Amino acid sequence: MARSLRIEREGGVYHVINRGNYRRDLFVNEGAHDSFEKCLFEACEKSGWVLEGFCVMTNHFHLVVRTPRGNLSWGMKWLQSTFANRYHRFRKVNGKLFQGRFKSLIVEENAYLGSLLHYVHLNPVRAGICGVPGLDSYRWSSYWYLQHPKSRPEFMDLTGALWHAGHLEDTPAGRRSYASYLSRLAGEVEVQKEMAFGKMCRGWALGSREFKKELLRSEGLLKDGDFDALRMEGLDLAEANEMLWEGALERALNAVGQTEVTAREQKKSEAWKVWVAAELKRRTSAPNAWIAKRLHMGVPQAVSVHVRHFSSIREKELPKEYHEFIQRFTE
Repeated sequence: MARSLRIEREGGVYHVINRGNYRRDLFVNEGAHDSFEKCLFEACEKSGWVLEGFCVMTNHFHLVVRTPRGNLSWGMKWLQSTFANRYHRFRKVNGKLFQGRFKSLIVEENAYLGSLLHYVHLNPVRAGICGVPGLDSYRWSSYWYLQHPKSRPEFMDLTGALWHAGHLEDTPAGRRSYASYLSRLAGEVEVQKEMAFGKMCRGWALGSREFKKELLRSEGLLKDGDFDALRMEGLDLAEANEMLWEGALERALNAVGQTEVTAREQKKSEAWKVWVAAELKRRTSAPNAWIAKRLHMGVPQAVSVHVRHFSSIREKELPKEYHEFIQRFTE
């Protein structure tokens, strides 16, 4: 059965999001907001998290947490179950509160952390709840704590937002400069696009392609000869899936002594193409359309036709070149 990709690292930084079940409002009054914040702060203390940013809206929340112990799932399970129990007990209701377990994106710190923190702090502005001048009055956000340093708990570190807004310091002057920075950013749609605001809640990681590949390697998902270690699902994970397919394709092409360039120059049903296609179908979840495009085999259906015919050949009738290819591919 397919399962979502969740990579947990000691010292990892994560953007964590969840919504009310069926997108219904959960945090409908001050008491609900206060209860969730208390649970969040308790979770940080219990888990040893560093809370670098957060914002609680009416039907969802955003967290930016660093996990020195690599225990994101444990902490989130405690946070959501504890809040749900308290919510049910206080309101004397039953039923599922959140739409699912939770969504998390691991963050490439140098490239995306600043943009993510600004995105989180501007949530009430984008929702039309207030303008940037009113953000310091929106109580349920790390921006409020940024402007009220004496109220910050020990596990809260908000210096990242300041640093990524121009190496600002955590001083009255630095905090005023950050407010001015957010005010400008809120009105600059093109800058928000450049900072990838539209991607902050999508996928499984915020970072460069190389960062994501390294994450997959660290989990053994791009390990030689083990391309199907994890089956992934959902549009959010399409990029990760394709990276796994590309890893398998690259290794297969090296094993057969070909490239995508030579594939373009040779006939669609070339024997080595069929060998590679058969291994990709056997070892990965790559679809026919993707295989046909990368190997220049014509229409997607052709992949199934050629692979099916190839699979019907008795092993003793297969050429020695095929066995040599398999040996190199799997060694």
